[in-house]
Amino acid sequence: MSFSLRPHFSRRGGVFICNEKGVRNMAKKADKLIGYCGYNCHLCAARSEDIEVRQKMVDAWRKYLGHKNYTAENVYCVGCKNEGPHADKKCKARPCAIEKGVESCALCDEFPCNKMRRLMGIEKGMFIFGFKNFGQISKEDYNLCMRQWDSVPNLYIILLEAGRLPEWLRKREM
Repeated sequence: MSFSLRPHFSRRGGVFICNEKGVRNMAKKADKLIGYCGYNCHLCAARSEDIEVRQKMVDAWRKYLGHKNYTAENVYCVGCKNEGPHADKKCKARPCAIEKGVESCALCDEFPCNKMRRLMGIEKGMFIFGFKNFGQISKEDYNLCMRQWDSVPNLYIILLEAGRLPEWLRKREM
């Protein structure tokens, strides 16, 4: 049995849906919606103009992740590569990437640094890590509070395309 480390995102109903078949175009199509840290900003409910959607996300974050500082009002975010409000006011990766002029933290000479370590996640790994909290999570809550943090596949693609990973990995993924 073989599997690919490259998730494939297809557009369905205005949302990118992930399956396990591969991704070449995702980083290019949604470049402005992939955060410096690799987060899938395009999947995050914090971008919603609908305050009720943001409230549902905040409720799910509180229930499953223990976040207590977010409200439907202060969580509104345009994505870290865009000008405007940003949900994570304490993020260290965004200002660092802007200061260094890199499109992605993965392209920084210091990657992976301490600013990034807690931001690098794999959706399924995060789910397993938080299984005691997530065990009975509804599909709606999962889509509201988990999908955006699947950053490692995006960082992997960026590193691969920038030639920063061994050549044998590039050949394997082609």
